[in-house]
Amino acid sequence: MEAKVIWLFAFVLMYWAYCVFWGIKGAIQSRTASDYMVAGRSIPLWVFVLAATATSFSGWTFVGHPGLIFRDGFQYAYASFYTITIPFTGVMFLKRQWMLGKRYGYVTPGEMLSDYFQGNGIRLLVVIVALFFSVPYLGIQLRASGFLFNVLTDKMLGVEVGMWMLSVVVFIYVASGGMKAVAYVDTMQCLLLAGGIIVIGIIGVDAVGGFGAIKQGIVELAARDTKLTPDGYSHYIAIPGVIQFVGTGPKAIGGAWTGMMVLTYMFALMGIQSAPAFSMWGFGNKNPEPFAPQQVWASSAGIGFILFFFTTCQAFAGHLLGGNKVLLDAGIATNVFGINQWNAAGLFNQGSLVPHLINLLGETSPWLVGLLAVCALAAMQSTGAAYMSTAGSMLTRDLYKFYINPDAGHSTQILFGRLGVAVIVGGALIVATVATDALVLLGGLAVAYGFQMWPALIAICWAPWFTRQGITWGLAAGVIAVTFTETIGIQITGGALPWGRWPLTMHSAGWGIYFNLGIAIVVSAMTQTEEGTAHRMKYHKFLQEHAGLPEEKKGLVPVAWIITLVWFFFGIGPGAVIGNTLFGDPKDPTTWAFGIPSIWTWQILWWAIGVFMMWFLAYKMEMSLLPRKEVVPLTEDIWEQKILGKES
Repeated sequence: MEAKVIWLFAFVLMYWAYCVFWGIKGAIQSRTASDYMVAGRSIPLWVFVLAATATSFSGWTFVGHPGLIFRDGFQYAYASFYTITIPFTGVMFLKRQWMLGKRYGYVTPGEMLSDYFQGNGIRLLVVIVALFFSVPYLGIQLRASGFLFNVLTDKMLGVEVGMWMLSVVVFIYVASGGMKAVAYVDTMQCLLLAGGIIVIGIIGVDAVGGFGAIKQGIVELAARDTKLTPDGYSHYIAIPGVIQFVGTGPKAIGGAWTGMMVLTYMFALMGIQSAPAFSMWGFGNKNPEPFAPQQVWASSAGIGFILFFFTTCQAFAGHLLGGNKVLLDAGIATNVFGINQWNAAGLFNQGSLVPHLINLLGETSPWLVGLLAVCALAAMQSTGAAYMSTAGSMLTRDLYKFYINPDAGHSTQILFGRLGVAVIVGGALIVATVATDALVLLGGLAVAYGFQMWPALIAICWAPWFTRQGITWGLAAGVIAVTFTETIGIQITGGALPWGRWPLTMHSAGWGIYFNLGIAIVVSAMTQTEEGTAHRMKYHKFLQEHAGLPEEKKGLVPVAWIITLVWFFFGIGPGAVIGNTLFGDPKDPTTWAFGIPSIWTWQILWWAIGVFMMWFLAYKMEMSLLPRKEVVPLTEDIWEQKILGKES
């Protein structure tokens, strides 16, 4: 057995021991349903900052993201802005959800929304969205972990075998310890994720001979590219316009990542923190104090810096190490990877990029190969574990306790919470084993479904005008629209849909929110009642009393709107097309500012502006700071009456 494989299993065993330790400790400390499902509402500041960051950025960030930058270049690298758009959702909603959870004792978002809207249809829809999100999203993470170990053990461990084996430990610590175990394991996973990406980036830069070689490689790559945008630029260093009035895939000219595609894809990734599971992470905190540092410094600034520099370097190093046959044949690259198979575009499988970079150290530093493999494994399990825990709790509270056994005690709820985790893991493993070809498509659906919770969260946190009927019908329409603008919808209809996947180069999340919000507005306008408005205003008056801006800051509201809209338009929207040429002609490298393509300079600039925007909203506008007035919870008996619908 190779030294790297021995080190790999040694580090994996140590990592597993850490996970199981917290599973056991969490189980011992879980005396009530609240302890198990929302960590007793006592997650410490530093734990939430690291755990929420790990939950937001999964194995996709570690393995899939650099692979797609390798394949599609800087036009896809706009996706790195999800380090800002994911926590932007948290800035918008997390503090106010925490306040409602603390006040009324909510454990799941289904309880919160059904109480606010005075109906149970929304509760069922929330559970459905949670399942649609959790099962395929978890399936992707589990399959990716199996694939990683298959590559790093030189196929000694089969993909399915590795996937099922690695899943057992995740199930053990999540089912045993609940959210507290997940939170404390996620702290370690966050450090491993961030550290691993940095180290692999350094490995890639060192292997090609330094950052100067990366810059020259980009020049050579663009010069030999035959896939050009409508403006005649290499697709590696330019986005193909604002929008294309065609489908995506082979129909899109110069790549699918237009300004509108980037914007609507960012909408989809915003679904990670608007998904029902993340609401429960909000409920689990002692107070909102950790929200701002997580959203601004850990995510937007910290992970953002890592992705815009280290992940980008990983991707372009891959072209110079044997991943690109065109550069190899031209004598520009050397086949350090030892690859002997490329696709029609002359590229190797982008999903193998990170494992190949890790494997470069197999001979010289086998211990580091093992450690980096655990970093990747931790990244893949960080998000999956969180959604296993929360989805299991939602099945228990919103289905079993509400409909079947309203008198279920704490021990019974914990038992069914663990059974719920088993259901989620089992479903994810079956999907990952059977639907291998459709797994990526299902994962894309997951985040787009999560984003469809935005109108409901806008209603409960900011806009009392929306009615139960409007939000319910809008959410249903959004889920349907997402489904039928994805490949899976086309397959369901036997190819009868004329518009194809992602019509007009707009992501399914964008189409979903268009129908979702549109129908919610129309139906809400038709279903307004004085009684319903009065009920909803009780919650909004409470939020205003405790979290309203002081008079001296209300003049900043228009400024906040302007900063946010400008950033979304120019940073990740249609205005991003300006970035193709503002800092140099893509066809003439001698004009490139700082020796890098204009698009990269533009992205770094708007990343910095995005960090400022997040600081302004979270701190200056107090959207993620402690409430100005203490939130006093209702007594438990009043809360139980409200949640179970027994209040007279």
